[in-house]
Amino acid sequence: MALDTIRTQQTFRDGDTIISAGGEFQLGFFSPGSSTNRYLGIWYKKISTGTVVWVANRNRGLMDTSGMLQINYKGITLRTVNSSDGIFWSSYAHRALKNPVLQILDTGNLVLRDEDHDSNSTSTIDFIWQSFDYPGDNLLPGMKFGIDLVTGINRNFTSWKSVDDPSLGSFNNRLDLNGFPQFIVSKGSLIWSRTGLWNGHKFSGIPNYNPNGIYTYKYVFNEKEIYYRFDLINRTSAIMRFVLTPSGDLKLLVWNDQQQDWTVYLSLQDSDCDRYGLCGVYGRCNIYNTPRCKCLKGFVPRFPEKWKAADWSNGCIRRTNLVCGTKEGFLKYSGVKLPDTRHSWYDKTINHHECEQLCLKNCSCTAFANADVRRGGQGCLLWFGNLIDIRDYTEDGQDIFVRMPSSELVKSWSFRMQRKILIIPITAMLIVVPLVIFLMAHKRRKLQKEESLKFYSESVALTEIESVDLELPLFDLKRIANATSNFSNNSKLGEGGFGPVYKGTLDDGQEIAVKRLSKNSSQGFDEFKTEVSCIAKLQHRNLVTLLGWCTEKGERILIYEYMANKSLDSFIFDVNSRITLDWPVRCNIINGIARGLMYLHQDSKLRIIHRDLKASNILLDHDMNPKISDFGLARSFGGNETEANTSRVVGTYGYMSPEYAIDGQFSVKSDVFSFGVLLIEIVSGVKNRLFCHPDHSLNLLGHAWMSYKEDKLLQLIDDVILDSSSHIEVFRIIQIGLLCVQHDPKDRPVMSHVVLMLCSNMKLPHPKQPGFFMERNLLEADHSIEPNLSSSNQLTITTLLPRQ
Repeated sequence: MALDTIRTQQTFRDGDTIISAGGEFQLGFFSPGSSTNRYLGIWYKKISTGTVVWVANRNRGLMDTSGMLQINYKGITLRTVNSSDGIFWSSYAHRALKNPVLQILDTGNLVLRDEDHDSNSTSTIDFIWQSFDYPGDNLLPGMKFGIDLVTGINRNFTSWKSVDDPSLGSFNNRLDLNGFPQFIVSKGSLIWSRTGLWNGHKFSGIPNYNPNGIYTYKYVFNEKEIYYRFDLINRTSAIMRFVLTPSGDLKLLVWNDQQQDWTVYLSLQDSDCDRYGLCGVYGRCNIYNTPRCKCLKGFVPRFPEKWKAADWSNGCIRRTNLVCGTKEGFLKYSGVKLPDTRHSWYDKTINHHECEQLCLKNCSCTAFANADVRRGGQGCLLWFGNLIDIRDYTEDGQDIFVRMPSSELVKSWSFRMQRKILIIPITAMLIVVPLVIFLMAHKRRKLQKEESLKFYSESVALTEIESVDLELPLFDLKRIANATSNFSNNSKLGEGGFGPVYKGTLDDGQEIAVKRLSKNSSQGFDEFKTEVSCIAKLQHRNLVTLLGWCTEKGERILIYEYMANKSLDSFIFDVNSRITLDWPVRCNIINGIARGLMYLHQDSKLRIIHRDLKASNILLDHDMNPKISDFGLARSFGGNETEANTSRVVGTYGYMSPEYAIDGQFSVKSDVFSFGVLLIEIVSGVKNRLFCHPDHSLNLLGHAWMSYKEDKLLQLIDDVILDSSSHIEVFRIIQIGLLCVQHDPKDRPVMSHVVLMLCSNMKLPHPKQPGFFMERNLLEADHSIEPNLSSSNQLTITTLLPRQ
């Protein structure tokens, strides 16, 4: 008897289970969370036993363990043993079955088929029913999400009511066929969010939707069916699933083998701009703007006072009404998430010019766009009525052409001409004014009036900071002084180039870390401005929390949550302290840093490049959980920015990528390089810059690369973790580190891919030669606390070997 099937002659009761052939999924009865009700469901078998992906009787739980599943010629029924309570769930076949078999597959699909053996013992298998056609709150690889236009099967999924109750919750994710098809998450009868329409490459409402060679996805749109589906390239390397949570969040999760938990790989609702219609009709949302919402050009708020009070729900109205029959045209908006398409019309065969003419001829048409961005734009999409749920997506957005009266088009043209005319004088001012300011500052320095100039410039800058709505409390200087015993040396935790850090205790007993920027620091004030405006907007368990700030009496103070175990470098580079860091602890630290960095690069409201990721900027809490700190050198990117150049290289040598240290070019891949260095340092227990070896003069990266090529990685591993780790597991971590420090930024993985490599068994590519693979002379002695260095840092490169 097969362990993955149930036949007509079998009795399947509460306590019985069947397991798919490869052991991936299990079918049986369970009780969710704290509930005592019993449900028939499917869950992962090899991992996290509690992760249920499908429930049969989700709206009618059994009160006890008397449940029984039966298979017969009519189909499937779930009832109690005595049948007195009626049928709890059923699925009837469209025809009488001769030899029905219920089987669970390694995809997680539960299928009912009819086996009919002929004289030659061959088997004809017909899927009469399958659970993949009736999703719960999960979308698994290989499952279609959409509508079969022939059979009428509509595969949508609905959230659980709560973690203890699998019955239909408040949120539903479905394909809406009104107008141009689009996927919508709704809360009851209200639209909650949209993934946007399929533009030929991706969904317009999901930026950075990059599978990174981990999975593939496709969208089928024809006369027979419309659906989305994703498939893992290698099922043994990663376990992934989409889930619609009880709170309405749609997330792509990946199983983390190290943490034995699910990690968020992609979140489809990660900012307030993802809320449907936040800015109302004819409003556009931009997460980088304050306030979030603005009216489209030629439109004004319907209720200005409400708009000023951040109530944008009533949207915008035209400044000049359209009058059918008069001369009209279109105003182009680029880089946007196209508006709600429920009141739209489309034709896949019409080109751009024909689409424009169709819209002009129809007085009800308010806008048009290309339905497919491939091959220069194909297909025609027309909107009728108000435009709603528009968002700026300059990195992945599309173009839309909004119908406007000729008077508004003239205003727009006139405005553009004025901008062009003003370019020359403005440019001159941008050159002359800074030059004058520079000469004045130089003269004042010569006249020894530096203090008054510094006070003036910093006061202006502080005013600029305070004008931004950071939703971060200002602390009184007296309160901070009391908490730190008036900034006494006994309270000092350490000191860097920015200034000292003190431990403090507030009146309510809360422990804090106080960062007081030095007035003599050349970079301190810039760091202060960056850190306040940057980290105040970030929230993640692996980022240090900024509690408040203070600018009273010219002070520049930042107040953080207190980290009991100080910084990572005080452990891994200390002979005595690193004994306490066994492999499970180091592994947790590595995974935490990776998740925090992925949040900065991909999931935060702002794309953040840290630019100074190093061991001393990783703080450890009471439970040795890592938190990335010190965002003074960070750079936030908006729009389609992914990299930038600077003539002022700041950071710490040994962690800086080659393209940044040499050419001043930085990107998310610069942080990936720093993470790779940090990862190898955590495994080896020594610093990259001050590494010494009796047989060569290579730095730590060079030593790791040679050890990898010569299959001698054991000599790289810290003796402390040799006994508490799996050597194969540590070798894999080293290989990931080497992938991160490859010389060419294009070869380095993005952090979302790094997180997946860390928490799965996916096959890793072979790394290429690392950046700064070199021999050098060390000019410094080792210091327990390495200062934050700039481009003047002392380092002599005697030999730079060519890249392979």
